[in-house]
Amino acid sequence: PQVAPGEAAQGSGRVTIPGEYGCTLEEDIVSDTSSMFRRVLVSLSTGNRDEGTYVDDALAQQDAQCLYEAGEKKWGTDEVQFMAILCTRNRCHLLRVFDAYSRIANKDITDSIKSEMSGDLEDALLAVVKCVRNKPAYFAERLYKSMKGFGTDDNTLIRVMVSRSEIDMLDIRREFLTMYGKSLYSFIKGDCSGDYRKVLLRLCGGED
Repeated sequence: PQVAPGEAAQGSGRVTIPGEYGCTLEEDIVSDTSSMFRRVLVSLSTGNRDEGTYVDDALAQQDAQCLYEAGEKKWGTDEVQFMAILCTRNRCHLLRVFDAYSRIANKDITDSIKSEMSGDLEDALLAVVKCVRNKPAYFAERLYKSMKGFGTDDNTLIRVMVSRSEIDMLDIRREFLTMYGKSLYSFIKGDCSGDYRKVLLRLCGGED
């Protein structure tokens, strides 16, 4: 199944691709990406995030200050500092860091990432923050963007619907309705057709 940014594979550290592909996931990432974006993906793929719930208030404040000094407070951006904190700290700790960051920088961490970074690195770190805050909302947004406007991003739509159908689809449906004022079921029904629509609606599970 699809693993969200910051979501380690169940019960393991390093995520690997099955033997028939002839290489590990990390090796594939290294061969297909570059620069800091590569380092972020490799860091996430190794499954080294703290999966606990303990929050050290002093460390959370320190992390928030480090992020501020790595971005908003300096000329240029220390992407390594962002990666080190966002890709390894546990969820509860990061939520506290984000709150502390807002007080220090007078802006949300997502706004700082948008202003300090660009391209794939920006997208990756924003995805990490969104998943930490609310994973079902992240996938609801991905589904909405895959179907809105002209044309459909079928790869994203299929990947999310299939991979999350037995994990948190009910939560995603609730978030979708709250965020966009329309049920995921009706959105799929209006955007797709034929057997493709039937399969997606079955994966969705029902109208809200």
